[in-house]
Amino acid sequence: MTAPTDTFAPSSESLAEPISAEEIFAAHEGGKLSVAVERPLATKRDLSIAYTPGVAQVSRAIAADPALARTHTWASRLVAVVSDGTAVLGLGDIGPSASLPVMEGKSALFKTFGGLDSIPIVLDTTDVDEIVQTLVRIAPSFGAVNLEDVAAPRCFELEARLIEALDMPVMHDDQHGTAVVVLAALTNAATVVGKELSSMRAVIAGAGAAGIAIAEILLASGLTDVVLLDSKGAIHAGRPGLSGLKAEYAARTNPRRVEGGTAEALAGADVFIGVSSSTVPEEDLAGMAEGAIVFALSNPDPEVAPDVAARHAAVVATGRSDFPNQINNVLAFPGIFRGALDAGARRITPAMKLAAARAIAGLALDGLSADYIVPSPLDPRVAPAVTAAVAAAVVPGE
Repeated sequence: MTAPTDTFAPSSESLAEPISAEEIFAAHEGGKLSVAVERPLATKRDLSIAYTPGVAQVSRAIAADPALARTHTWASRLVAVVSDGTAVLGLGDIGPSASLPVMEGKSALFKTFGGLDSIPIVLDTTDVDEIVQTLVRIAPSFGAVNLEDVAAPRCFELEARLIEALDMPVMHDDQHGTAVVVLAALTNAATVVGKELSSMRAVIAGAGAAGIAIAEILLASGLTDVVLLDSKGAIHAGRPGLSGLKAEYAARTNPRRVEGGTAEALAGADVFIGVSSSTVPEEDLAGMAEGAIVFALSNPDPEVAPDVAARHAAVVATGRSDFPNQINNVLAFPGIFRGALDAGARRITPAMKLAAARAIAGLALDGLSADYIVPSPLDPRVAPAVTAAVAAAVVPGE
């Protein structure tokens, strides 16, 4: 991986230029991935070394010392990109085959930004037991698992069980990649508006995979006044009908016990983070504190249009590439997995995620403004910086 550069000039290519369906389908025809051979196979000697008889020596050595598989196969550098197709982009439950182009794209991002090979694996089952059993059985083939587009609440159980079952890094990127980049962006946005992160009031619309992970990382970073909203309103201790993770977070968040919907939660709030398909009325944003921050991250349609949000907020971010301040997971996951694998980590820990967020935030400090709170996803400094920060945060044996 190349070393970070001091500066980065984003591409001047217009993101507003229309892309035709023909161009899109042509780019996906035949898939977006292939397997490349790392060493030449041009002579009989090459064949004898790479395959039989030479390969038998390596196989015998690994049979005697399984740890050699880490250095003499690609498994330790290979990420399995796994999905059941139940929560794909904004398309919902479209099934494994329809999710495969997205998983191929994820693998392309791993290679381009993290220098890691990866294999898309889409499974024709939504049963957590079956998914865990399948991945345990094929685990010798890879070194890490990136869970992708698995619907909540199953994604929480699936990730937790795989972390326990597999002796390798496992992360559901829709949860934790999103949370890492949100924390990086919010850290810098707080600086722009002149507020302390830990003193701010934050409202998260959406208590699914991303919303729960964002709440968790905000709490870990020292922010205590966090209100989660689901389709029934604010989650708070004593609200009837809560169970599972929502009941857990009702006890850990919303210390002022705010009740009601978006309007009540946003009254006096410093931060709005949208990770749901809901919409936010402009009048609700008008009740936020001075110097408000709005992250409307639903894609392709934000919870509130950026120009409307800007009437009431000092800093606005979305998940889209055609507006300033794109909150994009590609800022996080390539470096997180690369750093974990480089350091031989067995887990991706909260400390590693916080380190990744700090590294991303640090890259935007030169030139920090209301329209530049995170680096561009194409900034070549990002993955190396995140890799180094994550690797440094690994505790031996974790």
